[in-house]
Amino acid sequence: MSEIPDFLNGEIVAMLADHIEARFEMPLDELVRSVSQAPFATVAATSVVHAYGRLTRAQTALEEAENALVIALETASGEVLDDPVMSLAHQVNRAVEARDTHAQWVRALLEVPAGKPSTRTGAVSRLTTALPVAAPAQPARIGIAR
Repeated sequence: MSEIPDFLNGEIVAMLADHIEARFEMPLDELVRSVSQAPFATVAATSVVHAYGRLTRAQTALEEAENALVIALETASGEVLDDPVMSLAHQVNRAVEARDTHAQWVRALLEVPAGKPSTRTGAVSRLTTALPVAAPAQPARIGIAR
């Protein structure tokens, strides 16, 4: 899978569902059931199912925003759109961005090679709660040009 194409009517969700089913070699609803029964059995499956659920919720929000915008456009009068209609248009744009972000995340999870453990081999940095200490200021050295 390369770039995510611009799909309409939720086709991107269906396309990614097909890729999930192919990757895990089982129907998506069966995969969701097995993940809900044993969420820690396969980290990859759990991650993909979780990300796919967020994608479907983002797609639903997008469709609702688009429907609201269509209704507002049908009742709008004049050539200039008023602020509430423009607000709905911006909401649709944000919903598209959210949906695309979730789709990219699902795609990235699907590209992780199967069978590789998700263990880290290097040192893990720890979160520190101490504030950094500022270095003392050094006076500027001004030289005389000769």
